[in-house]
Amino acid sequence: MFNKIIRPRRLRISENMRALVRETNLTAKDFVYPLFVVPGKNVREEIPSMPNCYHLSVENAVELAKKISALGIPAVEIFGLPEYKDEIGSAAWDMNSPVQRAISAIKKAVPELVIVGDVCLCQYTSHGHCGKLCGAYVDNDETLKLLQKVALSQAQAGADIIAPSDMMDGRVAAIRTALDENNFSNVVIMSYAVKYASAFYGPFRDAADSAPQFGDRKQYQMDCANAREALKEVELDIAEGADIIMVKPALAYLDIVGKVKEKINNPVAVYNVSGEYAMVKAAAQNGWIDERRIVLESLTAMKRAGADIIITYHAIDAAQWI
Repeated sequence: MFNKIIRPRRLRISENMRALVRETNLTAKDFVYPLFVVPGKNVREEIPSMPNCYHLSVENAVELAKKISALGIPAVEIFGLPEYKDEIGSAAWDMNSPVQRAISAIKKAVPELVIVGDVCLCQYTSHGHCGKLCGAYVDNDETLKLLQKVALSQAQAGADIIAPSDMMDGRVAAIRTALDENNFSNVVIMSYAVKYASAFYGPFRDAADSAPQFGDRKQYQMDCANAREALKEVELDIAEGADIIMVKPALAYLDIVGKVKEKINNPVAVYNVSGEYAMVKAAAQNGWIDERRIVLESLTAMKRAGADIIITYHAIDAAQWI
């Protein structure tokens, strides 16, 4: 008599057997590490709500970039705190600002490292919103002109990828036009196409000093309840010239990552955001979880859901653990 029992456990019997049939493989090449650059020299200050993440002066950011590249991580994303703020965020396209100087210095020191420039205005404006205000409303079309300036300044500094995170309508087309008209047709656009108005951004707003001075960002970032809207945003950004599509945050939106991956042929990125990172760190510090296992399981879930690129503050640790 034939044995009718189906035995999937045979393929789980040993570590090598599990590795042989593993469907999703996480590597350091999947990661982008975010850097926070600040004015001054010899600055290396831990961000209180993001343990093991630091505000770095440009020369210290360069040294960390060298370590990141040596670990096999292929890219960094540069965020920065400016020396001054104003109503329109003009420091965002100042070539003497920390972001532009860091892009240039890192590209010179580690030319093989892919550099992503975050294009937004919130950390540069005195009011903390992501564009030019008209009363309490962020003026979409006037903001596009400012975003073009930011993107061009970062491309001129040496950025390989421009990543607009502001969620203004039409910003991908505006930035693509500006880049192409200024001989930067090979600069990639990684659009924050699906960026939700999320509570998971709290620690980042401390890190980047970018909390809005009034109201919130729900008039331009997406409602967390919406999925069909995400696909609409993706379709629009691809039509405008986006090369890579991002979903942000990651863990609470893996269903959206899966839907986007099924819909498009472009690479899909996720941002494993500051709140997701901080929760893991806090629980690990209290001895409630195994940090290594939790981190690798979470990052694997992002890749399994469809992410080709994972922007994460865990990248340095995860690259070493892998």
